[in-house]
Amino acid sequence: MVKKDLRPPNLNITPEDYKELTTQLSPKPTLLKNTLLAFLIGGLICSIGQVFVNFYMIYGGLPPLSASTAGTASLIVIGAVLTGLGVYDDIVKVGGAGAILPVTGFANSMVSPAMEYKKEGYVFGVGAKLFSVAGPVLVYGISSSIVVGFIYYIVGLVR
Repeated sequence: MVKKDLRPPNLNITPEDYKELTTQLSPKPTLLKNTLLAFLIGGLICSIGQVFVNFYMIYGGLPPLSASTAGTASLIVIGAVLTGLGVYDDIVKVGGAGAILPVTGFANSMVSPAMEYKKEGYVFGVGAKLFSVAGPVLVYGISSSIVVGFIYYIVGLVR
């Protein structure tokens, strides 16, 4: 029910006063802090990945390329498990882009939608939403690699 005896608010404020008020009440930018945390968290994730690569080369006897692949796969599994446990979201809150850009962020972007739609079932929920974010990345990655490969082939024929 609308009361008829309410009057509209009387705001006698100039645009300059409004600008000053919003400047006072707006949160101060934390660009330096956010940049430093992103650098530290991203560097920590990459350092952990390097530890995996070194481990696979030294103790697993893998050549460098295979060790890099195994290290990347390990980081993907760790990112997916941490997302499933709800820990990776907290890491992203602290690290920002430093936690989103490494391959662990890619694992997070695949697992998060799948977990959200788990109640819909494994086929129409998890299966359908698993590639909602990663699907376009895969499609454009594969498509661009085909185009680049074709150009490389044509350039090779010209030589």
